[in-house]
Amino acid sequence: MTAVRAPAWAPPRPALDYPRDMASSTLTANPQGLALLLGWRRVAFALGASVALGLPFAFSWPSGPLPLLGLTAILGLAAMLAFGLFEQWPRRLPSWLARWTLQVAAVAAAMPLGMFVLYLCIADAGDAPFWQGLERLNGCVVLSILGLLLAPWMALAALVRQKDALARHQRLAFELERSELERQALDARLHLLQTQVAPHFLFNTLANVQALVDAGSPRASAVLDSLVAYLRAAVPRLHEPASTTFGQELQLVRAYLELMHMRMPDRLDFALHVDEAALALRCPPMTLLTLVENAVGHGIDPSEDGGRIDVHVRRHGDRCAVRVDDTGVGLRAGGGHAGGGLGTGLATLRERLRLGFGADAQLRIGARQPHGVRAELDMPAREAAA
Repeated sequence: MTAVRAPAWAPPRPALDYPRDMASSTLTANPQGLALLLGWRRVAFALGASVALGLPFAFSWPSGPLPLLGLTAILGLAAMLAFGLFEQWPRRLPSWLARWTLQVAAVAAAMPLGMFVLYLCIADAGDAPFWQGLERLNGCVVLSILGLLLAPWMALAALVRQKDALARHQRLAFELERSELERQALDARLHLLQTQVAPHFLFNTLANVQALVDAGSPRASAVLDSLVAYLRAAVPRLHEPASTTFGQELQLVRAYLELMHMRMPDRLDFALHVDEAALALRCPPMTLLTLVENAVGHGIDPSEDGGRIDVHVRRHGDRCAVRVDDTGVGLRAGGGHAGGGLGTGLATLRERLRLGFGADAQLRIGARQPHGVRAELDMPAREAAA
């Protein structure tokens, strides 16, 4: 049996544009650097907050609204730069110092320092220092106090928003990782079940050929030729992923029934009744063959008179109905075939259908009158990929 190894997979690492831990003393180097520092959202937020800060005083400001709004805008950009600078530098902090406290303190310090530098820069040459003029000193003090009162709270709000965004980002990454791992686990179980099915069919068929050879039957050579033809069609599909089509499944079913008919020509008849519209639909590998093989092995073979197998495949809108009837020994009181239970093939098939379709596919086994068994499979009608 070929061992199936799940492909190696590593969950994608999210490219975060903010520190991985707001309270951590160690900051992962951010590859975006300046692009993060001057991001358009940050610039827009800083300018918007600055205008909102200056508007209540704009029309009563001695020099007019535009100079005031210009001052507050520059002050807001300075706070934004301080916030972003200490978000990325220094790369390592002492264990007792949380990065967010450094950012908030930097924003608070940027208010009076920025205002002091601004008032020095806008003074005309030859003018006395601004702190010697009461009007300009009052303006500097008012704006500095307003900045000290509001800017740290805005920085804290930005940090909370970043933390929420980081939590959402990580939650999405974890969901993606979990869904990928679940898909890989499902694929691995399907491959395992498929490799369990393969020896079941091969050994049963080879046992039939051995019985003819041991009995010295003249049909042994013809049956062996049919077996070779069957295996050439069947073996490559045993390790195909996920699904084949009903058309491919029916080729295997016909080859298998012809092989069984050659083994017991007087005890087995069969017919295939197939809707052309169902041939291109997806079908889990070996599904139809499992139902037919079960009917032969547990219904027809144990019967002294043999019997007949009818295979029906029909499409009804978005559903596909499969029915396999046999006129063999029928069901015993416990629900299995009178010839020896329902077989491991059907148990494996139920598990594969559950993994592939969940509750959207149902397999039912029931008795037929006057004797025999009917296996019915109802599943979604899905077109095979081109």
